[in-house]
Amino acid sequence: MPLFRPKPLLKMATSTGGKILEGVFGINKPIGISSAQVIRDCQNFFDPSARFAPALEQVREQRDKESKYQRNRRRRFPNKVQTKIGHGGTLDPLAGGVLILGVGKGTKSLQQFLLCTKTYETVVVFGASTDTYDRLGKIIKKGDYSNVTRDAVEKALEPFRGKYRQMPPLYSSLKMNGKPLYEYAREGKPIPREIETREVEVSELELVEWYEPGTHKHYWPDEEAGQAEKDVAQSVWRVAKAQEDGGEESAAKMAAEEESKALEEFNSKKRAAEEAVDGLVSDETRASKRAKNEEGNPEDTLMSGALEVKKEKLTQPPKGRGSDLVPVRPDDMPAPWEGKGPPAAKIRMTVTSGFYVRSLCHDLGEKLGCGAMMAELVRTRQGQFTLGGANCLEYDDLLRGEEVWGPQVESMLDKWNARPGEIQEPTVENGGIKVESEAVPAREEELVAASG
Repeated sequence: MPLFRPKPLLKMATSTGGKILEGVFGINKPIGISSAQVIRDCQNFFDPSARFAPALEQVREQRDKESKYQRNRRRRFPNKVQTKIGHGGTLDPLAGGVLILGVGKGTKSLQQFLLCTKTYETVVVFGASTDTYDRLGKIIKKGDYSNVTRDAVEKALEPFRGKYRQMPPLYSSLKMNGKPLYEYAREGKPIPREIETREVEVSELELVEWYEPGTHKHYWPDEEAGQAEKDVAQSVWRVAKAQEDGGEESAAKMAAEEESKALEEFNSKKRAAEEAVDGLVSDETRASKRAKNEEGNPEDTLMSGALEVKKEKLTQPPKGRGSDLVPVRPDDMPAPWEGKGPPAAKIRMTVTSGFYVRSLCHDLGEKLGCGAMMAELVRTRQGQFTLGGANCLEYDDLLRGEEVWGPQVESMLDKWNARPGEIQEPTVENGGIKVESEAVPAREEELVAASG
């Protein structure tokens, strides 16, 4: 494939001189915050920095030349000037790892990374399925995990290697004609068309660590879905299974039957009982929040890595709407199962763009007949950006001050500008990993991150 090489980013001088920092670098996103919040945190550190002053000055000079119409388009913050930052593929709050950031004109290169391969490590916990396919959702069903062994999981992984058509997370994210699938079921309407699948490719899939029952702390969620929710979710899953096994006609027939049954259940007396339970859960949640406020900031537990070195007088960024999005399970909370509980496994995979890791976890549990969910997720590589590599900044280094993050970020941006636009994809060679440069042309639409 011919290399696509955009022109190097020009280091234009401002009226007062100074190098303009722009380009692309990676950052290790912590679990618990949104990708957008990482951008806001970086802006909080970059904007006051003398390193980024020339870039901000350039923006001000450009705005001075704008027309009145252009200025009116920024009604909320007409005079606010920030470092321009974007990301090249979002990570859910539950996921951590490599998040690619573009600074200034480097944001124009971010679309290339939507097409490159990515490597993930995920922890799958067996024995239950949730509506969101991960540990943050509500339990839809539980299954017998007594016969789930490492060998059984290794065998069940086989069909997920290579190319296949993957079903996206149905109950939580898939929409048809702008409406979630479960809404059709609740209204007693048939699913209007075949559930769309996406061709994906898994070039590497390896079970790297096995956790026997009682040897890990990866738990199911404590909250179970109401009966009506369970009926709706399972009806949608059965329709999807029928589509895979028997084609669209079989799926449409089952859809009508399953969705009518779901509607009947939804309008039954169970709905009133669930509302009462929801009230109890709401009261419990409010009580929990009050207890947390009395005990102190929940961030102390969430960002334990940062807290370990807080004695170094780390500068914490302001809390934003994308902070503290993943609740922390108290150490003294009882396990949601009897006995030692289910096994779990850490799985590493290299996948194409548009792959849903949580779907693989869910589908693996269905294949084993016991249910499963995604408990943890880390993106260890995207393109040539690798976790712990020279081009990936540790988030905690931001907190340690500009004397730590400043030289690193400047060096990373300079290295990007030396070879802009090239995406390095790994290839297997002689049992090892070799990195080859091959640029991928940009496309217009943005794919949802594999963590979703």
